[in-house]
Amino acid sequence: MEDRVHINIVDGIADVRLVRPRKLNAMDKAMFGALADAGRTLTEDRSVRAVVLSGEGRAFCSGLDLESLMSDLSKARELLEPTEGSPANFVQRSALIWRELPMPVIAAVHGVAYGGGLQVAMGADIRVVAPNARLCLSEVHWGLVPDLGITQTMRGILPLDIVRELTFTGREVSGEEAVALHLATHVDADPHGRAMAIAKEIASKCPDAVRAGKKLWNESQEGDMKSGLELEAKLQASMIGSPNQMEAVMARMGKREPNFADPSN
Repeated sequence: MEDRVHINIVDGIADVRLVRPRKLNAMDKAMFGALADAGRTLTEDRSVRAVVLSGEGRAFCSGLDLESLMSDLSKARELLEPTEGSPANFVQRSALIWRELPMPVIAAVHGVAYGGGLQVAMGADIRVVAPNARLCLSEVHWGLVPDLGITQTMRGILPLDIVRELTFTGREVSGEEAVALHLATHVDADPHGRAMAIAKEIASKCPDAVRAGKKLWNESQEGDMKSGLELEAKLQASMIGSPNQMEAVMARMGKREPNFADPSN
């Protein structure tokens, strides 16, 4: 993982960076695996309150390292085979793992986020992009389709006609347009700084409530009204009177900073 992805955890915030700057953080087999490994590592760390995902160097991620993967087509196809115990295959895990993390993930996007790079960013809960960032679903330029879980991560975020246009044309979208299309959440000249500020604010809140909030929105997207309402009630009942919930109340009433314990799950 260290030669492709680096994790630095300070004050409950995990600063996760793709570290292949000479290749604009292009995705080869090692990068796919490192991203999934990083996510699994963070899943087990209950001290982490929020994650910021970014790219080292001049770009977030330039997408697929086509030369690396096309050098052996049989091995490339193996990466698309189902993974035991998961509906996602090896390459899809690199993007979907961020959606599955129990804590919020904020992607800070600068430079380019092409193809798989954009799809990894879409796995995050929040995206902050530089005004001059360039984002696109570039797979069509190579005779391919987006396949890092895009059918799941873009569901409910963009209108289907917009997703289809971006898929069919492979056209670039600026950071400004990305926000207008709801492809990104915020535009900022310092996307990493803005993402860290959001992460800091999240980290100051009750971790149980934040994790339950992420679970609420993830799962409610997949069900009907009845299951969504039941999930709201179930999650709320599990938190009422819990130690961290009581600490949130007492800190608010006492006008002091809360002292939360690490979440139990």
